[in-house]
Amino acid sequence: MIARLLQRLVAFGVRAPFAVLGLCLALVAGAMVYAAGHFAMTTDTAALISPTIGWRQQEKAVEQAFPQLKDVLLVVVDGKTPELSEAATAKLTTALAADAKHFRSIQRPDGGPWFDREGLMFGSVAEVRASTKALIDAQPLLGPLASDPSLRGVAGAFSTMLTGVERGDIPLSRIARPMRTMADALNAAAAGKPAYFSWQDLFAGTGQTAPPRRRLILAQPRLDYGALQPGEDAVGAIVAAAAKLGLDPAHGVTVRTTGEVPLADEEFATLEENIGWVGAVMALAMLVTLWFAVRSAKIVAAILLTIVAGLVVTTALGLLAVGALNLISVAFIPLFVGLGVDFGIQIAVRFNAERLEGATTGPALERAASALGAPLALAAGAVFLGFGAFLPTDYVGIAELGIIAGLGMLVALAASVTLLPALLMLLKPGAPRREVGFAEAAPLDRWLHTHRKTVLWAFALSMAGSIALLPFVQFDFNPLHLRARDGPAMRALVDLMRDPLRTPNTINVLAPNAQAAKALAAKLSALPEVAEAVSVDGYVPQEQDAKLALIQDASLLLDATINPFDLAAAPGDADNAAALRKTASDLRAAAAAHAGTAAADANRLATAFERLAAGTPKLRTAATTLLVPPLGTMLDQIRSALQAEAVTRETLPPEIAGNWVAKDGRALVQVFPKGDSNDNAVLRRFTAAVRSVAPTASGLPVATQEAAKTVAWAFVEAGILALALVSVLLFVVLRDVREVAFTLAPVVLSGFLTLGSCVLIGQPINFANIIAFPLLFGVGVAFHIYFVMAWRGGATDLLQSSLARAVLFSALATGSAFGSLWLSHHPGTASMGKILMISLAWTLVCALIFEPALLGPPRKRA
Repeated sequence: MIARLLQRLVAFGVRAPFAVLGLCLALVAGAMVYAAGHFAMTTDTAALISPTIGWRQQEKAVEQAFPQLKDVLLVVVDGKTPELSEAATAKLTTALAADAKHFRSIQRPDGGPWFDREGLMFGSVAEVRASTKALIDAQPLLGPLASDPSLRGVAGAFSTMLTGVERGDIPLSRIARPMRTMADALNAAAAGKPAYFSWQDLFAGTGQTAPPRRRLILAQPRLDYGALQPGEDAVGAIVAAAAKLGLDPAHGVTVRTTGEVPLADEEFATLEENIGWVGAVMALAMLVTLWFAVRSAKIVAAILLTIVAGLVVTTALGLLAVGALNLISVAFIPLFVGLGVDFGIQIAVRFNAERLEGATTGPALERAASALGAPLALAAGAVFLGFGAFLPTDYVGIAELGIIAGLGMLVALAASVTLLPALLMLLKPGAPRREVGFAEAAPLDRWLHTHRKTVLWAFALSMAGSIALLPFVQFDFNPLHLRARDGPAMRALVDLMRDPLRTPNTINVLAPNAQAAKALAAKLSALPEVAEAVSVDGYVPQEQDAKLALIQDASLLLDATINPFDLAAAPGDADNAAALRKTASDLRAAAAAHAGTAAADANRLATAFERLAAGTPKLRTAATTLLVPPLGTMLDQIRSALQAEAVTRETLPPEIAGNWVAKDGRALVQVFPKGDSNDNAVLRRFTAAVRSVAPTASGLPVATQEAAKTVAWAFVEAGILALALVSVLLFVVLRDVREVAFTLAPVVLSGFLTLGSCVLIGQPINFANIIAFPLLFGVGVAFHIYFVMAWRGGATDLLQSSLARAVLFSALATGSAFGSLWLSHHPGTASMGKILMISLAWTLVCALIFEPALLGPPRKRA
């Protein structure tokens, strides 16, 4: 019935081409208007998997309790010195917090006023003792610096210490390190080299944790999911703010962004990077393939116009069906082109074959429709069911792709039997001048007839070998492995992942309350796969009494030193030069009175001070910039640290407590992995261990592995359903179990061969290239249906027929549409192009060699 309907539609296009063309143009115009007015696309990757499954619900529960964890943009500030990183982070935080246009919230997870005051408390008692002792030992240097924070004060501080050396209170070796460090910095600056100086490093005691040179800012940007790069404006605002504040490598500071927002944006930017080149290669390859298939510019033009019209209508139907395209469903465009061109090539090649036998344009089209009506309808129906099989799955992204691609097949078929015949009637292409089939394939046809069993055994062994390789197929569903490794956000992320306590591969667990979270964190911390588990109580230091006693003692001793009543007036340039000359003289005298390396250090610093004193005011200004700003940062941090107070859960500032205890009282536990979090095996063990204690855990490692299971099961489920549905359809039409098997067996074989090839070349299956398999199924079923229907009709020597030509060039056209993706700079897209080419190659081999051998001589029918 459907075949007869298709024949009537072709006949209508032959008899009334202008009417058909007018109707099609009106339909395309309406579709274009609708698509333009309703086009929507979301780049939200969370929309690709159903929100109703368990792990997504757990993920959503954490996001609802702590919305600040969603859509995070992480700013990484690295400084050449601790003072530079702290000052830069403070300035940038203030600037971004004032930018309400681009950011909803700005936080410092590892810094700010509270951390400045209480940070010392988070070290061990031994570390606090070492830190306070180092400050007390530095009292002779701190006093002059605090009362005169200038270049003059720096020189005066050394003179004060040298007085102590002269009196015998301290040995010269006590100040050898400060002299050496300052001489190195001043000499580098004088030589025009990058120079940086850290007072915090200078005063750091042995046994004390090194001051951090990296600081973080957590930002929640305002995103535009209608844009290809939703966070582009926010990242641009950070770059602009950093540039305005002079936070760049030239000033000893590097500002980078990473996190889920810039990583996603960077991925789309990579996709765009050479999309023009990829598209041009795709279009050129398609045109060349179509030309060699039909040898007529007019027929090529008719096929292309038909595809474009069908694509417009499919876009409108897709938007009507799903509302908005997602990152996977947008792939319906190459799918439609790749599969839709098959119908055009089948009709055009058969049309040429009929004309070569003497038929004029109209009758040739009607004969082609009569011969191809049933195979085309069956192929379209099989592809439609194949894609529709994804509808019941939880993989929403590809389910929506299935809806659009399935509708697209119906549109492509309808356009091929209406618009294409009408265009061919109007364009009146010239008759072909040569054989449409492959006469030169006659020896291969004969060889297949005489060596049929050999071919079947070869493919059976290939099937067995491919099945044996299945356990070695690699499934890599880590989304980070699909991204370009050289992008700024990715490089920053890889750098962070080397730090086990800053890796994004953390697991989140919700506890009923803060006390339960504390107990759970302790239990999780005991797991060998866990580096650390943090709850709100992680911000309440241990052994506070002992630490506070040490800090208070240091505060009593140092209060007058770091908070002097009288501050010296700001010096002029002459004052700085005089102080430098005096201190240089003192250093020479101390060096003369002592021997050893300390004396050498004193002489080096004296030389540096003498050079400064004798130099230009600009040189002394540069030295002031090198030494004085970090001095102010260091003194402020010492003053804050010596004001530490007892900390309880109740006294935590709201911006910290709110990150760990929700408004409804539920509390968060964050778990960090032990080992290399870039290693999938480490993450699997880590996730399994945490979920054995906390089954409702969520976070990137959980989402990555659960998404892999969801996607894998979706393909298994859809594959079984598609096979069942297509088998039923084929049996309803063919009424023969053997012929159904003849159609599907080569499709299954090509799938196994593709997986076996992936093992041999070391290509893992991932989120991107797994899309090749529904395409493989759709194309494979269509090709084999054509051969089975022709064989069923009594055709012999299939490789010499026009059908073989149509199948070959259809495969080449599809391959050119998808294979060009291999040229993409995006690793995921490139791997998809690679798998598609491999799968199409095996599909073609199975269609042109295995299928004819499997079918054998035509069966005699009553």
